[in-house]
Amino acid sequence: MSRIDLTVFPERRARAVQRARERNIIIPTYAQMKDPSKIPTRIVEELTSIGLWDVHPRNLFRITWHNQPVASGGTFGGVNYLEFPSSLTGVPARIIALVGKWFPTGAHKVGAAFGCLVPRLVTGQFDPTTQKAVWPSTGNYCRGGAYDSALLACESIAILPEGMSRERFEWLSKIAGEVIKTPGSESNVKEIFDKCKELRASGEDLMIFNQFEEFGNYLWHFEVTGHAMEEVLQTVMGPRDRYRGMVSATGSAGTIASGDCMKILFPDSKIAASEALQCPTLLENGFGAHRIEGIGDKHVPWIHNVKNTDLVVAIDDNAVVNVARLFNERAGRTYLVKRGVPEELVQQLDLLGFSGISNVLTAIKMAKYYELGEHDIILTVLTDSMELYQSRLQEMRQEMGEYDERTAAVDYARWILQQSTDNMLELRYTDRRRIHNLKYFTWVEQQGKTYEEILAQWYDPDYWTAVQRQAEEIDELITAFNRDVGLLNE
Repeated sequence: MSRIDLTVFPERRARAVQRARERNIIIPTYAQMKDPSKIPTRIVEELTSIGLWDVHPRNLFRITWHNQPVASGGTFGGVNYLEFPSSLTGVPARIIALVGKWFPTGAHKVGAAFGCLVPRLVTGQFDPTTQKAVWPSTGNYCRGGAYDSALLACESIAILPEGMSRERFEWLSKIAGEVIKTPGSESNVKEIFDKCKELRASGEDLMIFNQFEEFGNYLWHFEVTGHAMEEVLQTVMGPRDRYRGMVSATGSAGTIASGDCMKILFPDSKIAASEALQCPTLLENGFGAHRIEGIGDKHVPWIHNVKNTDLVVAIDDNAVVNVARLFNERAGRTYLVKRGVPEELVQQLDLLGFSGISNVLTAIKMAKYYELGEHDIILTVLTDSMELYQSRLQEMRQEMGEYDERTAAVDYARWILQQSTDNMLELRYTDRRRIHNLKYFTWVEQQGKTYEEILAQWYDPDYWTAVQRQAEEIDELITAFNRDVGLLNE
């Protein structure tokens, strides 16, 4: 069922406690990730001499949206976010995005991986002295998993498609114990699942953390990202403003779980699920390959609460790659400033990686569809930044030539201002059920889920709320684990 298994195995847990004591590991709670003011002062002081990406166990406490936006020595502040004015978006609605660059590894997936690994570590279900953690992914999740594993003194195996950006593989080769490349690119998820099946049959002592089915992924985003969104709204909302909804690429359906949290707080708000037009799985049961790294598809993730999704939007990957050039090439930035986009914002447009650009374009389409005005707010997430795609920019220069102001004008008009309400579907009850039913072919026929559980996901009103209530219980287990490790008491 949906609840995260928190059964304790005392002997294995004792070995995990001993390993943590030997490796100077203290684990943060959900409460501390949501509100870093609850982190002990001693730990905050330690972080002032530690780099954001350093493989140091104290960086577990930087798995939060509240990091100071610096590469080294930062502590904590408000949630990092960016607001896109109408001079850029062409719509009056306020589009605001949480910034993922300031997590360790430069992407927020370290949080999703934490939510999967830590409950099993502190209960003794995962034994770091004998087992390896396997992280199947289409990008940042396996990076986050390998990094969290290193911080928690666990051996790791990272799995991702061979077509992903060079930066990912170069960094993983230094962090993960093993890196496995699977055939294809972003949308080749089944090939990743096939590799997991092969590893299970190998006889090696492994635990596979499949982000597409792990409710730890769902819970971390519901609890931490969702409340970060709430905090941003408390910061930016004026007396006449209204929160209208959030946008997220479906991906593994982790980030979009924050929309479930926001719907509890704002029952009238909407959740828009975004995908690539070249692989329109939710929109029209379609398939294909695309270039928007970070949002994998050709299936519906097990942890996607489809019944809570209001809108499906498909984004042309040509829009994403061309806007990436517009936002990052010198001529593109110069043109945007001439158009009246604030220079301070233009200098920060490298905070948008490919999926972040797609999310912002989706928000523009959503604003046009619902005819939103200047007091309407849409929230989204920049999961990573262009720091992870510099090789892609070089490839585009070689393929398309140097970027000039004329090309910038064309890209801005075509891919931003002319975003329309095509390739969108506002979901009726039957549309949601159709998308949910697609889970059967991946999860029941191929991955061993039961017919009864896929029905429970749709019909049982407690199915999703059960896992949403588990953060406090997990925090109690983390606190007890830290107490037995003893480092906080010294």
